[in-house]
Amino acid sequence: MAYADITTGDSNPIKRWLHRRRYTDAVAVLTGANRHDRPRVLDFGAGNGELVRQICAVAQVDALVYEPTASLMAEAKEKLGDMQSVTFAGTLAPVEPATFDYIFCLEVFEHLPARETADAIASIDRMLKPDGVAVIGVPHELHFPALIKGIFRMCRRYGDFDARPGNIWAAAWGQPPSARPVAEISPGVPFHFHHLGFDYRMLEAMLRARFHLARRWFSPFPLAGAVLNSEVYFLVEKAQRHAG
Repeated sequence: MAYADITTGDSNPIKRWLHRRRYTDAVAVLTGANRHDRPRVLDFGAGNGELVRQICAVAQVDALVYEPTASLMAEAKEKLGDMQSVTFAGTLAPVEPATFDYIFCLEVFEHLPARETADAIASIDRMLKPDGVAVIGVPHELHFPALIKGIFRMCRRYGDFDARPGNIWAAAWGQPPSARPVAEISPGVPFHFHHLGFDYRMLEAMLRARFHLARRWFSPFPLAGAVLNSEVYFLVEKAQRHAG
């Protein structure tokens, strides 16, 4: 199954719209800034490369697609392989520090176990320029949004970890189950396949400990805050930029 089949090409029209909206939210950060004539952009955990495709459609950038999963990288190369301004990487080890003006990380952290979460935050900090910004988007899996998502999942696959009434109720109560199943998305890459159990509040605390949190917003209806929205975004900057 291709990545688009469970995101922008999902059979459910609401899910398709929500996934398309997250790209719109991310691209708006870049197109609304205009701080660099040709910024360097990293898509951290790029999936099939759709975000970079949309960025390149509205702005002149040099983009690096980082995707450690071979099957997803193959999809990204098929989508973006003819773009001269886009390069690809399965590892970030060779990338020099302070390289990127913008780093985007969408729909990644909810899948990472604790150690991989800390490593990813450190990598983003290392690669961000002193005056750069990072945009991190994750699903909102607590309270009323968790209940709505849980009902949707039960209709599709009742009995899975994220489609069990007890787990859904715990997340809706604000105490999501912490013992989340871990598998490998590719050899040596541990992965939480289920969103349920992810707590954006814990990620926010880790981001605040490492970065300056310039902005947090919910989507797709920002004025509704955490009450009705399915996604939460963080715009972070280097802590040193705001020191003193």
